[in-house]
Amino acid sequence: QVQLVQSGGGLVQPGGSLRLSCAASGSIFSIYDMGWHRQAPGKQRELVAAISSGGSTNYADSVKGRFTISRDNAKNTLYLQMNSLEPEDTAVYYCTRGTYYSGGYYRATDAYWGQGTQVTVSS
Repeated sequence: QVQLVQSGGGLVQPGGSLRLSCAASGSIFSIYDMGWHRQAPGKQRELVAAISSGGSTNYADSVKGRFTISRDNAKNTLYLQMNSLEPEDTAVYYCTRGTYYSGGYYRATDAYWGQGTQVTVSS
């Protein structure tokens, strides 16, 4: 069983940057596909980015070119580097474990979500 503990997030001005981290414990992190989801007030949760165990990545159109998902298997940690942040990026962000399918489709497993971290982009 894997536990996901998030850190990072906070308040940043438009155009600024933040990095989210997600530390995994209790299992072999390197073999798992991982992702980041977010939920803005009054909106449904959406996939932001995903990365396979082999390093393939996929991004939501709204964050392409601005966000980068990465992983450090030696540290059992998943990252989301967020640059050029916009007010529309304001949301609670969750790291997830799931399955990364060919073609870039990613589905999170219901049982494996981080605790969530607030990201607020505002001047």
